Amino acid sequence: MNYKEVENWILTKLPFYQIKGKVAYKPGLENIKKFIDNLNIPIEELKFIHVGGTNGKGSTCSYISSILQESNFKVGVFSSPHFYDFRERIKVNNNLINRSFVVEFVNKNKDLIDSLDLSFFELSFGLCLSYFYKSDIDYCIIEVGLGGRLDSTNIIHPIVSVITNISLDHTEILGKTVKKIAKEKAGIIKNNTKVIIGERNKKTDDTFIITAENKTSNILFVPDITNEKIYSEVDYLNQNINTAVEVCKSLNSEKINTMSINNGIKNINKNANIFGRWSLIKDKPKVIYDSAHNKSGFRSISIQLSKMKFNKLFVLLSFVKGKDIQKLINELPKSSILYFTSFSNDRSIREDEIKQCMGENIIFNPDPKFLYKKLISISSAEDLILITGSNFIAKDLFYEN
Repeated sequence: MNYKEVENWILTKLPFYQIKGKVAYKPGLENIKKFIDNLNIPIEELKFIHVGGTNGKGSTCSYISSILQESNFKVGVFSSPHFYDFRERIKVNNNLINRSFVVEFVNKNKDLIDSLDLSFFELSFGLCLSYFYKSDIDYCIIEVGLGGRLDSTNIIHPIVSVITNISLDHTEILGKTVKKIAKEKAGIIKNNTKVIIGERNKKTDDTFIITAENKTSNILFVPDITNEKIYSEVDYLNQNINTAVEVCKSLNSEKINTMSINNGIKNINKNANIFGRWSLIKDKPKVIYDSAHNKSGFRSISIQLSKMKFNKLFVLLSFVKGKDIQKLINELPKSSILYFTSFSNDRSIREDEIKQCMGENIIFNPDPKFLYKKLISISSAEDLILITGSNFIAKDLFYEN
């Protein structure tokens, strides 16, 4: 198979959570262990930083990577989801995995992949580990896919386990309370490993402390070990940056110093990708895209909006099925003018489902580009257009086919 054929096979033939949702989720580690064993990848030779949590995993990974690159390390990042090209999930120093490597890997291991009935995520993680091992990486930054304890990435033994924060999301899989979700996330804490938690939370702190004690691991809460510095005007990004800084400091490398930390933060857009985290798309009118998709994320963007000056606030919303839309929208300013759309994915919520939650008098169009152009045309230079609710709308809006 050539690259296009390989890409099509990966995205259409394997169970893929990003497209199919819960039915494609395959918890457990036995399958991925068999895959890695058959690939003969000595993962114990790699240095891993394992990043879990509800929100902020991707941006925390990006800032860790950027700081380490500025400290002259070769850095691999495995993250999800992707916006346009699935190779966005596997990068070395912000360069996508080579197409030739993907083709060679899949063609060589297709029978094994079929025999193990791998999911898309399991295949991607095996591909990632193979690529990182052969690329002679200094540090591998691995973002948890979903949860932690039963996530495919949890076969690694990291030098640092990171949990950014805990809030309600994926409750149909992880549990209905933050306490239950915290137990799943705490599953990435390993024996004799540094543990860094990005925030304090009275409902979940004990879960992490007890787990770390049972694993004889040293646990640090970022708010306790740093006078939080203001690196970004975006509050939630600032929290993630502070977490990334403490992770890098914990590596105790002479190459990581104040200059490399500051340069890593300053050069984030060169060294990594934080698209979808309060991303400025346009000015006058100001257009911001943020991939917030749960209550905690919506609360964070609402806090950010409260610090801004604008005339009218237009919000272009899209969601996956199963979201409690009303609870999310309740976090937005009351003056928000709401527009609803869908995206080209079977998991996209449809008009009738939105109306069941919000009533008949909503503004809906299934074409996000049409609505976006309309909002641009009716907005003044002093207005703000916020696009949020899902990662998946980005491909439809911002990438050309």
